[in-house]
Amino acid sequence: MKLTLRLAAAGIALLAVSTVVHAADPVVIGLEIPLSPPGDPLSGQLIRRGGELAIEYINGPMGGVLPGRPAALSVQDSQGRTESGIAAYRRLATEDRAVGVTGFFHSSVNLAVNEVAKELGVPTMATQASASDITAKHYDVAFRTHAIDPLRVAAFLEFIKAKKFKRIAMLAETTDYGIGIAEETEQQSKKQNLGLELLTVTFDHGSTDLTPLLLQVKAFKPDLVINIGVGQPMDLMVEQAATLGITPQTPMLVSYDAPIRPQFWQLHPKTGAGLYFIAYYSPKQKLSDAAEWFTKAYEAKYNESPVYSSLNGFGDVLIFAQAVKQANSTDPKAVIKALETGSFKTWTATPVTFPRAEGVFFHNWSPPILILHYTSANQDWKTADIVVEHAGTTP
Repeated sequence: MKLTLRLAAAGIALLAVSTVVHAADPVVIGLEIPLSPPGDPLSGQLIRRGGELAIEYINGPMGGVLPGRPAALSVQDSQGRTESGIAAYRRLATEDRAVGVTGFFHSSVNLAVNEVAKELGVPTMATQASASDITAKHYDVAFRTHAIDPLRVAAFLEFIKAKKFKRIAMLAETTDYGIGIAEETEQQSKKQNLGLELLTVTFDHGSTDLTPLLLQVKAFKPDLVINIGVGQPMDLMVEQAATLGITPQTPMLVSYDAPIRPQFWQLHPKTGAGLYFIAYYSPKQKLSDAAEWFTKAYEAKYNESPVYSSLNGFGDVLIFAQAVKQANSTDPKAVIKALETGSFKTWTATPVTFPRAEGVFFHNWSPPILILHYTSANQDWKTADIVVEHAGTTP
């Protein structure tokens, strides 16, 4: 077996191991993240930061996983592509013998991997992938600690009703994430009989010019534009909508938490003010003692405050380590049973559980969903107005 591991607690940056598994070999936790286009590399790097610090915490304050076997992280790049994601999972599950694979950001990748995972048996955990079918298919191997589409859309509609908006334009990428959110918005709006006029315009994730589509949106004269792009398309839409004079006259709601990232104002120094955006964490929330340790370590290492991607990356790696410890085994079936029956410390003060619940809530824990508002340029996201606070739920 050949793999590259990060053994943070031992002070070793990278260690090449070529051997069969022995009792003293590390307990490997797989991290599958987008580190190159067309995926969202920035999100991948933020999740990786959390995962790497989780290994330091597990091998340090937590006291390890199994006797004589430290935890280690093996990282693979999904590239935001289903084919690359499947290949990455296979390497982690079969070559690296990971006890579980987490870090998933793109829903399409996570959905494709789960079809392989149900055969190989190594559990997956979505860190920031929200498509309903990730958990709604009720695969024993699939877990998630992120906001699901129905809850995200419920926050959208709460915001829309509060603002008395009636004409809503949605620009959605043609991925499971984009199409899933657009369809969920249409379904919930109809079910609630809100009387909204909805325009849905779709685009390929690899698009480099959204001008023709945005001109359709402008002609529709919406009260709100919902930006359902991820990574580069999201940034492109923010800039081109401003160039065409759609924003800031018409408000834009970004469908995830990209605007909280440190690089956001570098990319949008003149167009970020006025944006509304989804977030999953506020500094007003109480953190666990593990997250307090993480926050101090993160700020010391990166000279900035951690954001949700890093917090949840930290939490998911930590959960897998606790599941192995509770099971006292690295056998995937034992780890899955521990995940289903145990209670786990993560970054929030509230413990995480994964019930075998109905529908999309199967094996799912969701953080609170917030809608924040930037009222000025270069605003610190921690001071942004909270206009909606929708509780994350499990049944």
